[in-house]
Amino acid sequence: MQQQIKSVFDLQQKYKFDLRRTDAKTRIGKLKLLKQALEKAEDEIFAALEKDLRKNRFESAVTELYFTYAEIDFAIKKLKGWMRPKSAGRTMSNFFAGNKIYYEPKGVCLIIAPWNYPLQLMMSPLVSAIAAGNCVIFKPSELSEATAGLISKLIAATFEPKEIACFEGDADISTELLKLPFDHIFFTGSTAIGKVVMGAAAKNLTSVTLELGGKSPVIVEGTCDIKKAAEKIAWGKLVNAGQTCIAPDYVLIEENKRNDFIEHYKLAVRKMFGEGAGINKNDYAKIINDKQFKRLNKLKEDAIADGAVLTFGGETDEKSLTLMPTLLTSVNKKSAIMQEEIFGPILPVITFKSLQEAIDLVNSKNKPLALYIFSDNKQHQHKIINETSAGGTCINDVLIHISNPNLPFGGVNSSGIGSCHGVFGFKTFSHERAVVFQSKLGLTKMIYPPYAPKMGLLKWLKKLM
Repeated sequence: MQQQIKSVFDLQQKYKFDLRRTDAKTRIGKLKLLKQALEKAEDEIFAALEKDLRKNRFESAVTELYFTYAEIDFAIKKLKGWMRPKSAGRTMSNFFAGNKIYYEPKGVCLIIAPWNYPLQLMMSPLVSAIAAGNCVIFKPSELSEATAGLISKLIAATFEPKEIACFEGDADISTELLKLPFDHIFFTGSTAIGKVVMGAAAKNLTSVTLELGGKSPVIVEGTCDIKKAAEKIAWGKLVNAGQTCIAPDYVLIEENKRNDFIEHYKLAVRKMFGEGAGINKNDYAKIINDKQFKRLNKLKEDAIADGAVLTFGGETDEKSLTLMPTLLTSVNKKSAIMQEEIFGPILPVITFKSLQEAIDLVNSKNKPLALYIFSDNKQHQHKIINETSAGGTCINDVLIHISNPNLPFGGVNSSGIGSCHGVFGFKTFSHERAVVFQSKLGLTKMIYPPYAPKMGLLKWLKKLM
């Protein structure tokens, strides 16, 4: 496998110069080809996602396949404009010059995708990489085996390896890939593995985009509609059984609104999924594997041992890898469940007496990938935004910021580096190249040596430069 990887990498290193010369029409043609391949394989895709994660066809369509179609369509519509060189302002040194920013492909790019949204989180960066004119090697997660195998087969039938290639396998394959001097690496996954990827990239001075995660908080203020807030949070928390990088991780709520929230959350869960043994498994995803199932169950049990109260749900079905929607209250802030990303359907609910108390708790942790605010008080909305930091934020909703390709999606510090989607993804896989077309009237000669006769110009230059 090592030799095969190196062989494909060398092929792409040669072919990247051909791709560099492609125009918008050619790249749009490749994006259309990708969409056609996905459309032909729709039934197989839905079956693979159902096998890997027990995803309902509707959920898979909205959060995986149709999401990808929207990315492709948006790129096709906007690509000519994205590729067009952009004019830049002038300074004294190039006052009469033409100043442009050109977008050139980075070259050969590596995309490493996770298992939780195994189609979307592979295809979304691939769309951007194709739009920017790059060669791509990608590595899907071996944990979502059915989807990984299908994507690999689909790509092999649609593109030549010199342009796009897929390598399946475990962490050893990723290790071999990371040894190579890629022009860019796009990784989606945990913060811990993100550090490994960044360390490997540093050895080759390879640029990276890291889409990570973290504990995305929800601040619920008493001024909002608690029923609507609970319903939206329940959906955002439980889609894909909580295995979503931007899922609400824990709720901070005004003390006197806690009980109302709990009751409305329970009602929302029952309405969407059922409860306990009666839960509708056709609409509720499973945990990806036994390892993750046991990790989540231990987080729950340890939290209870540390004083948390199991307020709702908590039942498990190990045979079907199902962990029922779970609410925990009176959670010890030092317990493991409040230190690591939950990545499952367990929701701790913590109360606060003042808004500043909630803000301080958020700021005591690493910067999250998302922060959600439920409040009808605009002054308080802006206070939270101005006094916290997060990759993205929704006011009075959850998750939906990822669906707008006009917005950048990405983390900050431990929740990620760089951004993707739309033009932001195009720029991620492009180098913004400064180009100056100097005129015959260039003024730079005035700063050439000898300097002694020009000392009187310094005060003037200080003002102009």
